[in-house]
Amino acid sequence: MTAPLPSVQPGSFLTLHYRMAGPAGDVINTFEGKPATLTLGTGELSPAVESHLLGMNEGGRATFELAKGIAFGERNPEMMQWLARKELLDMGDANAEYVVGDVVQFPTPDGAGQFAGAIRQFRQDERGDAVLFDFNHPLAGQPVTFEVQVIGIL
Repeated sequence: MTAPLPSVQPGSFLTLHYRMAGPAGDVINTFEGKPATLTLGTGELSPAVESHLLGMNEGGRATFELAKGIAFGERNPEMMQWLARKELLDMGDANAEYVVGDVVQFPTPDGAGQFAGAIRQFRQDERGDAVLFDFNHPLAGQPVTFEVQVIGIL
């Protein structure tokens, strides 16, 4: 008798390929390259996305459609913030030529991690040079297609 295939449980360590896409197309797609490894419940994927993985068997492949705002919440206007251009240059690459649409990585206040913001606008006025950043997830407030293939479960 063959043993049943392992299935995804809370806290499972997974090796998988996945693709997340919104109306404008793929935001991430590992199917063409190296698979991802992650542990469920550690915040690497949103809880709404993780819930679709629970119970999947090793080797399983599925596609899920998540309604607008479910995967990464609604867009939060408070996550749009102006940053003095000097601060951007101090925290980022001082020689970089930034343009609207660029995604910039910033260190967390404790220096242990990073977070990203997308440049939405530049401003030059009496208050000085500034850059408007959008710190919302790129798929916040959008319907999301989540495709996954579970390669291994530990």
